[in-house]
Amino acid sequence: MDMAFGRKNQEEIKTEETKIWECTSNECNCWVRDNFKSEEIPSCPICHSEMQMTTKELQVVENNSMFHEKK
Repeated sequence: MDMAFGRKNQEEIKTEETKIWECTSNECNCWVRDNFKSEEIPSCPICHSEMQMTTKELQVVENNSMFHEKK
């Protein structure tokens, strides 16, 4: 007998290779999704160091902010 009380049918989590900005400081592990950055070339919001673009396999998240430029 399977006891599945209160369990919802969960959708499979969709992931994709996502552009991110990663802090260059060795003491900081902050990163920001490219579609959530606040400047063209962002600085780290935590330690204010430079950030570099890279990619990471992440859950798909849409930025529906009215300030986000749609591509």
